[in-house]
Amino acid sequence: MTNKKQMKLSAYLVGTGMHAASWRLPDALPGASIDIDYYVRLARTAERGAFDFVFLADSLAINEQSHPNILNRFEPITLIAALSVATSRIGLVATASTSYIEPFNLARLLLSADRISKGRAGWNIVTTRDLSGNTARNFGAEKHFELEHRYQRATEFVDAVLGLWDSWEDDAFLYDKASGKLFDPSKLHRIHHRGEFFAVEGPLNIARSPQGYPLLVQAGNSEAGQRFAARFAEVVFAIKYNYEDARAYYADFKAKAAAAGRNPDDVYILQGISPVIGATEEEAVAKRRTLESLLGESEILGFLADYFKEIDFSPFTTETTAREAGLDMLEAANPDYRKHKPVIARENPTLREIYSLIIGSFSGDHLVGTPEKIADTLELWFRGGAADGFMLMAPALPEGLDDFVRHVVPLLQARGLFRQEYAADTLRGHIGLQAPPNRYAASRRAESPAT
Repeated sequence: MTNKKQMKLSAYLVGTGMHAASWRLPDALPGASIDIDYYVRLARTAERGAFDFVFLADSLAINEQSHPNILNRFEPITLIAALSVATSRIGLVATASTSYIEPFNLARLLLSADRISKGRAGWNIVTTRDLSGNTARNFGAEKHFELEHRYQRATEFVDAVLGLWDSWEDDAFLYDKASGKLFDPSKLHRIHHRGEFFAVEGPLNIARSPQGYPLLVQAGNSEAGQRFAARFAEVVFAIKYNYEDARAYYADFKAKAAAAGRNPDDVYILQGISPVIGATEEEAVAKRRTLESLLGESEILGFLADYFKEIDFSPFTTETTAREAGLDMLEAANPDYRKHKPVIARENPTLREIYSLIIGSFSGDHLVGTPEKIADTLELWFRGGAADGFMLMAPALPEGLDDFVRHVVPLLQARGLFRQEYAADTLRGHIGLQAPPNRYAASRRAESPAT
């Protein structure tokens, strides 16, 4: 298989894992979310498995109901810069919001990380969901931006950042000691941006990296988010819980990318998966039950009460079903619920299962089992047009990542679905994308008279 036709793999790194009780497992490392040696170990494990990249999420506010692994953790751009000098090939994607920073600051931070990593950085572009209810107050405001406003702002924000990243043409710096000419002034560009939300003069005080600039990743689920991703994203992160839903999403999004004037083959859709792997089906099921047993009823119902402020959960237990609680018919104020409602309405899960669904700690029975079962499922989704690859969101770390690299990756490699080793040095190279042309250099060439 060519690079473009091979499966893409990434690893979502979040402390002791996606499951909210993973920190209580006997082998879980206390303080994992702020232990750099631990994150180095995870990144090197993913690199040993030839993963395309590791992925670091973020949030700008927390409360008492927040996931245990985000209460005390590193800022992602700082973390990928540190991981870049402890690894040599794997890509490093950091989440950063467009809602509470200026384009110049973020352009500089991300391109610095990209240069430190020698072209292995990526930007997961978010507009910030206000799950805690207090995000705006951390930045001197009283009210969080509405969704449509956030994406309008984000569109202008990314336009400005992309312009700044092209401030210097790739051959602008001469370092000619004999002539004393450090750079060619004709290849330095200001963006002179004046828009509805931002005024940015430029130029940026750092040049492009070996891959041009960071890979653009996005995970919007709303209609506004998908329009935004169709315009900018090179990798799209989605979570669908069954094959047919994933295939429908894949076809719909690829059509959106084509309608936006892009080659849909240059936009990769990665489905989030949270497999539980055992030597036997019974062992995997037992692992899942162990994790579930560590979740207290008060924790689950407290989280759901905070998530669904419209409902009083005090009469319910974790075994109450969605229909009994009225969640299948609820028009929740929380915009994040829209992506979960179709599954909840169709399958009528218990409140315990809804909790796992929302926090992304399990993907369903089709991904609980032996390495062969996991590999079979991923092959079906990949070959069947449901995904270009997968984001491993292990319920427990480091075990879930270790098991996947040790037992599932070799099966995918043996089937010709995944690379045996890295063939490139940059993140764009791993994914199968060329470095983007510098917009100003391309414009100058277009304006030059034919020779």
